[in-house]
Amino acid sequence: MYFPYYMDWSYFILIPAIVLTFWAQAKVKGNFSRYSQIRCARGYTGADAARKMLNANGLDEVQIYAVQGTLTDHFDPRNNSVNLSEPVVDEKSISAIAVACHECGHAIQHAEGYALLNFRDKLVPVVNLTSGFSWPMAIIGIILLGSGYAIGDTLFTIGVLLFGLVVLFHLVTLPVEINASNRALKQMIDLGIVDQDEQAAAKKVLGAAAMTYVAALATALANMLRLLAIRGRRS
Repeated sequence: MYFPYYMDWSYFILIPAIVLTFWAQAKVKGNFSRYSQIRCARGYTGADAARKMLNANGLDEVQIYAVQGTLTDHFDPRNNSVNLSEPVVDEKSISAIAVACHECGHAIQHAEGYALLNFRDKLVPVVNLTSGFSWPMAIIGIILLGSGYAIGDTLFTIGVLLFGLVVLFHLVTLPVEINASNRALKQMIDLGIVDQDEQAAAKKVLGAAAMTYVAALATALANMLRLLAIRGRRS
């Protein structure tokens, strides 16, 4: 099939990842909103559930803070704190306690020295530094290579390797997040934070969130394939 020069067919490589991303985002927002309307039978708020889970694992020193926004919840290893968003920290819903316990799962990982979490944390500053210029370097390399400059191949290779760190980051992040969710669900059951008939709802909230990380990995891989496709086309 013929594609005009201005129509870059490599964009089609991104379509499945883009569709998956929109679906995952809609799923996580939909499930969070749906189960935000269902009150936790035990009456725990997100902060209550987080404190109970942390204390049960000997993490009394981990602080819980409220942060602005929606779905901005995170564990911060720099000050060893669980940070819960406004719709989570004081709400007594299934969504609130599931999200809060997921972040506590990261706190437990941190306390145990979970290898993949430590590796991901080490990748963060490196990826923040390299992700911004990996693509420009690769594209400049392709342009120079097309103009007959041998250095273009070197620049392209460096750009691909730098973007490979982004792919690696998402590849490591996925099992870290799934592990945190598995820990959260088990603890919610073992500690009696949720009743038996609430377990399925909590699992849906956590499962939908995990799909966003699957989508992020798929997008990174698709971008890598697109970069290689552009290189092949220009050659």
